[in-house]
Amino acid sequence: MSNAGAALVWLLSGVLLANWPFLTERFFFVFHRLNKSFAARLVEFGVGYALLLLLGFALEASVSRVQEQTWNFYAITLCIFVLMAYPGFVWRYLRRGRLGRGTVRVIESGRDSMARGDEQ
Repeated sequence: MSNAGAALVWLLSGVLLANWPFLTERFFFVFHRLNKSFAARLVEFGVGYALLLLLGFALEASVSRVQEQTWNFYAITLCIFVLMAYPGFVWRYLRRGRLGRGTVRVIESGRDSMARGDEQ
């Protein structure tokens, strides 16, 4: 596998693993929980980060010799992993709750009106 192919596999895997805790209410896709807590999602997030590191080291070993890493590497990859998780976080905590309400309050020129789906 080329360097570009390995990087692409790592990035796509990172996006999937980072958003994995926010996609389902099942703990590790196995144990069903009625309401999965944020702490459980953080545990899944940490496991996903560890899996991404293992995948990265395996891909690096398949392309070249594995380099020794310092704390800077882990800090940067963790920041990238958090950035990759942003779409799932927004979907779970900021957007998902608003999708089922049906009506949206629209404020137009100082007066309140109720609109259905589209702006008036």
